[in-house]
Amino acid sequence: MVKRTFSFEFFPPKTPQGIDKLRATRDQLALLKPKFFSVTFGAGGSTRDHSLETVLDIQRAGYSAAPHLSCIGSTHDNIRAILQEYQTHGIRHIVALRGDLPSGMASTGEFRYANELVEFIRNESGDWFNIEVAAYPEYHPQARSAREDLLNFKRKVEAGANSAITQYFFNADAYFNFVDKCAALGVGLPIVPGIMPIGNFTQLARFSDACGAEIPRWMRKQMEAYSDDIESIRAFGLDVVTDLCERLLKAGAPGLHFYTLNQAALTTAIWQRLGL
Repeated sequence: MVKRTFSFEFFPPKTPQGIDKLRATRDQLALLKPKFFSVTFGAGGSTRDHSLETVLDIQRAGYSAAPHLSCIGSTHDNIRAILQEYQTHGIRHIVALRGDLPSGMASTGEFRYANELVEFIRNESGDWFNIEVAAYPEYHPQARSAREDLLNFKRKVEAGANSAITQYFFNADAYFNFVDKCAALGVGLPIVPGIMPIGNFTQLARFSDACGAEIPRWMRKQMEAYSDDIESIRAFGLDVVTDLCERLLKAGAPGLHFYTLNQAALTTAIWQRLGL
């Protein structure tokens, strides 16, 4: 039986209150024994220092941390320095992404695509890091075609990725189709589904419009009908996302990666419903 990987994603807090809140969330989710906690990375220095502090705080608490690295605004020198710092602290897991260009930022930096970043990490540090990359079952919003997006993903894998985490989605068939298409290209690494618990429809709609994740029309209409009834939206979201996770795991998905938004309650509820 294949061992499944479960993991949780955080963003770095910017205030002392946010740090305390994240520690409480982390300790609650740690009871579920995830393989690692990943920590997002702000482009252009926006949260980079906070990312390092958060990663080291997770590690000091005795848990495994996987920091994100992004191409946007990065240079060879600063990525090299970050890699060396992570190696010094014994970090062995990285999520390597192209990242999104913040508004008002003119230059992408010295890495244009994630495959270049993966290749650089491998050249600099050999097999020290387990490298995760991003996958897009509903295709990257900036991809010119589905085929081009698949070939971009293949390039990241060939550059040295060990496994992949997907953008969140609510259509399981999109994930299964993507995995089948990758297999047909000879890409056989584990592709872990990204899972977004639903707690706030307005926020979810904003995220989804930005990242190209489709909210199926029936889901959108139902949540719109609930209007400001947060409890009904959360109850509906728990049902929908739990069903999605059950279907994915039953069909052989190699694990689940939860986008927690630094909250524990919804992820824990889904976990308990799944009987994990």
